[in-house]
Amino acid sequence: MTNTAGTAGTATEVREFTARSVGGGLALLLGLLGVLAGAALIALGTGADDSAAQPALIVPGVLLIPLAVMAMSGLNTVAPGEARVVQLFGRYRGTIRTDGLRWVNPLTSRRKVSTRVRNHETAVLKVNDAYGNPIELAAVVVWKVEDTARAIFEVDDFTEFVETQAEAAVRHIAIEYPYDAHEEGGLSLRGNAEEITEKLAAELRTRVEAAGVHVIESRFTHLAYAPEIASAMLQRQQAGAVVAARKTIVEGAVGMVELALTRLAEEDIVDLDPERKAAMVSNLMVVLCGDRAAQPVVNTGTLYQ
Repeated sequence: MTNTAGTAGTATEVREFTARSVGGGLALLLGLLGVLAGAALIALGTGADDSAAQPALIVPGVLLIPLAVMAMSGLNTVAPGEARVVQLFGRYRGTIRTDGLRWVNPLTSRRKVSTRVRNHETAVLKVNDAYGNPIELAAVVVWKVEDTARAIFEVDDFTEFVETQAEAAVRHIAIEYPYDAHEEGGLSLRGNAEEITEKLAAELRTRVEAAGVHVIESRFTHLAYAPEIASAMLQRQQAGAVVAARKTIVEGAVGMVELALTRLAEEDIVDLDPERKAAMVSNLMVVLCGDRAAQPVVNTGTLYQ
């Protein structure tokens, strides 16, 4: 893949492509042979009896050694999970990703870039959610360098860039959604963790694309109300839980009362007029919905006394 130029009037965007390199084993061998040959020529020239032959042997030997050393300076050891970004006089000449000993033009400069998977955990950030409540949250981002050319040339420091954009994305997501949704079916940070983290990952990928970075995963590691409102929000959550429990109890009590009246009518156990039926319903609802055990009262008189 070669460099692609933008439209007229825009800067050229650098894209990664493979640098020209060869196996370093042969280059190392030739370099060592060149050093040995230069040393041998110098030794032969020094020991020669003919004064005219001495310069003819020593001068090539003196030139051959630094040339061989300079040629061997083009050797690079590339470990798995690493790459070398190659530049020649400031111009990008490709990236070496093949691991092992590689040889490139010795006049080039090579910069090592790690392509391993990395973790970045943001600090605990204090922001206001969509309802204006102060909350604390932190996230971990799993990422790696995908385009080494963009990582080196498009941003100043791609590691710092990812860290800054991760915090910015976490803050933006926090202010877009509430900690707890007050409306039925609304997204919330606490109740819809999977959906929110997917949105966080998508926003991060968009933000760090310019640096040639690929976001593998992002997750919230800390999510809580700020200390100054945590107690009040806990009371609100407890009140909501009590209301929900009471609602369930009332629905169940109504069903039990309806079942009792239906069975009494079907079995023809007792004939209740509307007034006594209402009293029975009232007593059953009090017994079933009360938070204390009922105290039974035995009526030894008639049904109406």
